[in-house]
Amino acid sequence: MDKKYVIGLDYGTDSVRALLVDAENGAEIACSVSLYKRWAEGKYCNPEQSQFRQHPLDYIEGMEESIKDVVVQVGPLIAANVVAITIDTTGSTPGAVDERGTPLALLPGFEEDPDAMFVLWKDHTALKEADDINELAKKWNIDYTKYSGGLYSSEWFWSKILHITKKGGKVAQKAFSWMEHCDWMPAFLTGNNNVLTVKRSRCAAGHKAMWHKEFNGLPSKEFLGTLHPDLAALRDRLYSDTYTTDEVIGHLSAEWALKLGLPQSVKVGVGAIDAHLGAVGTGIEAYSLVKVMGTSTCDMVVVPNQEFTGLVNGICGQVDGSILPDMLGMEAGQSAFGDVYSWFRQILEFPMKEILADTLSKDQLKAASDAILPKLAEKAAQIPVTENDLIALDWINGRRTPDVDLTKKGVIAGITLGTSAPHIFKALVEATAFGSKAIMDRFIAQGVAINQVIALGGISKKSAYVMQTLANILNVPIKVATSEQACALGSAMFAAVIGGVHQNIAEAQQAMSSGYDAEYLPQAEKASVYEKLYQRYLTLGNQ
Repeated sequence: MDKKYVIGLDYGTDSVRALLVDAENGAEIACSVSLYKRWAEGKYCNPEQSQFRQHPLDYIEGMEESIKDVVVQVGPLIAANVVAITIDTTGSTPGAVDERGTPLALLPGFEEDPDAMFVLWKDHTALKEADDINELAKKWNIDYTKYSGGLYSSEWFWSKILHITKKGGKVAQKAFSWMEHCDWMPAFLTGNNNVLTVKRSRCAAGHKAMWHKEFNGLPSKEFLGTLHPDLAALRDRLYSDTYTTDEVIGHLSAEWALKLGLPQSVKVGVGAIDAHLGAVGTGIEAYSLVKVMGTSTCDMVVVPNQEFTGLVNGICGQVDGSILPDMLGMEAGQSAFGDVYSWFRQILEFPMKEILADTLSKDQLKAASDAILPKLAEKAAQIPVTENDLIALDWINGRRTPDVDLTKKGVIAGITLGTSAPHIFKALVEATAFGSKAIMDRFIAQGVAINQVIALGGISKKSAYVMQTLANILNVPIKVATSEQACALGSAMFAAVIGGVHQNIAEAQQAMSSGYDAEYLPQAEKASVYEKLYQRYLTLGNQ
């Protein structure tokens, strides 16, 4: 029998990657990454206002470029045996669409309108609207935030829609419905031109849109209409049912099968959020804490439904089937992790860019910039850990969990004339690790045991110093997933299920997992000091 192959399509913040794997054993056959061209130019974004928008053409062109490239890499014989594609994306990243599910940015008159773009997960323009939602939820006879950690975020679906709706511009008037990126992309590839029939992701709906079976779906028309009359009408043009990622949404359309060089028989699965499928790609199981570590972090836990019936406050939701079907998926995370280090690197780049730019070549400037963080890590690792060290707060992009508050700011406390750049970097790395500990402690305090910690993502591969510091502060071993494309691999695992190669996702994980290539063990002498520094972190954060 011919071998069967699947594609995991993983949309990140800056790029999309297509991973073609052997569906039987998970061997990674070909991978291709495509950068978003308009995003790289900074279009439709205003960082000073925390406005981050992405054009759907970046998504379409990136998909086409990356999948075509892996097809060329493997040749027509393998391409002919691709049986399924599953897609993960950032979230919550919703966009306004017309009746046919076409993003408004693709329609005449909307091509350059930021509000017609997909509103990226880290867009914080809807802070006021999130406050309005939380205030109303606490007064309402049903608390629709109860399964969202008790607080609703400006990074999520309804806050963003309410913000653009209240502006009352052309987008608000034209929008027939709204779709998460992870819902729109599978519908687009399968040629679904009726937005009302698209199978919506349980993962995105539950974690970002307050969908729950207890509520008969989304929040009631009365609740939404109290926020804004247009939201009540919008509810009828959204969805009631949601689907887990082991469901098929359709087959590749004839148009895209031809363009991509794939069979039209290729099945396309229900989409999900990238971090959740990254957890699947690492082999997440009950009571594992999986940390997806990049510019921000997403922390995933799954527990058997019958073993936990409580509510964990201050996280980003608990949703039946959002990560693994038939298990309760929980999400937490930090709004900035790698972004904290990138910010400090940019501070130190000032003399290179403003003083030395005319004397150094572009290659020399890039080499110097690339060397900043590794050198800081080398020097910071040599500094003893003491109870009197600097303390920093990691909230330079607000606090996601525990207890969302995106108005929070970063702090570095205890600076003296003897403080060096490595001292500051050390404090920033420790701050991000303290933020991770606050999340893990919240799970444990509210009845969710953590049996193991698994890390994936760029930072887990690039910085031994960050990972060792994290192990010391969490005071637990941390395994690092082997695959550098764990999110795409998780998507590929679900593709192997919908493609009929594996009966269920547990079987796919067992057969296709890449395993772990590193483990960081806590150093007892440092862990004991970090416990005292962590108490100082908590005290500073409460001031």
